[in-house]
Amino acid sequence: MPPKRKLQIDIVIPIFNEAGVVEQTHAHVRDVVDSLPYEFKFIYVDDGSRDGTADTLRKIADSDPRISLLQLSRNFGHQAALTAGMDASRGDMVITMDGDGQHPPQMIPQMIGLIEQGYDIVQAQRIDDARGMSFKKWSSNLFYRLINFVSGTQILQGAADFRALSKNALDGLRSMHEYHRFLRGMISWMGYASVILPYHEPQRVGGKSKYSLGKMIRLASDAIFSFSLAPLYIGLSAGLGFFVLAAAQLIYVLTLWLSGHTERIVAGWSSLMAIMLIASGIIMILLGFIGVYVGYIFQEVKRRPIYLLKGENKNGE
Repeated sequence: MPPKRKLQIDIVIPIFNEAGVVEQTHAHVRDVVDSLPYEFKFIYVDDGSRDGTADTLRKIADSDPRISLLQLSRNFGHQAALTAGMDASRGDMVITMDGDGQHPPQMIPQMIGLIEQGYDIVQAQRIDDARGMSFKKWSSNLFYRLINFVSGTQILQGAADFRALSKNALDGLRSMHEYHRFLRGMISWMGYASVILPYHEPQRVGGKSKYSLGKMIRLASDAIFSFSLAPLYIGLSAGLGFFVLAAAQLIYVLTLWLSGHTERIVAGWSSLMAIMLIASGIIMILLGFIGVYVGYIFQEVKRRPIYLLKGENKNGE
């Protein structure tokens, strides 16, 4: 009887300007996986770093042949970098995690065990500690409440891009080619058997977060406009409300005319202008929502690639 083939597991780690950090991250992950009876491959995706991160990764790859380095032609963003790494995966399962050390590699054995039990998705959920409510935590909580309220897809609050996917779930995700990607929502939308794995987020190994306020807003915009038509319904509801108010005003004026109390009809310049301005504002907001959706459609129909690779990639296929 031939020996049983070792399970091949790919670990995808997107990196952006993490020189001096990625070495420690790789060492921590390697310390965990080297003791496991599986065949591992590390897929690092350099998302257009400008601080020598790629050179550092090449040096690490020289000492660890399991590393495959993908370099994107420019900074396409975290979600695109994750997509590039998952597209390059050829293993039996894939684990995605960040390269800043805030996704504890000690959870990898438990993730693998849950996939082997039959789950397709093992989603890590960040459990906030009692160190106070920062602006980032407050805005994150607000975002998840909003997206879960307006969309038909429930997204776990505190969900991170730290997860394990079976081959089946990875193939399902690869079949989704939208340009504006919110992977947490896309993976939740697929509906495969999943399990939640809570964790406490450790401090960063070094450096600072690359998720600026602008990037968080763009990610939130992609999530809301990709998973919900609620903004259009809000504008429509507001327009309907003002139509009802206009009808009520018309009925009131007609009632005064028919009852002969025309002296009570006073031309209200202020009220008229207020209604016109509010109604015009609603129309402009609604047109803005429509414009955003049209813009998203425009970018989708061009079918541009989600990312582009830069030249030769170390140990890449």
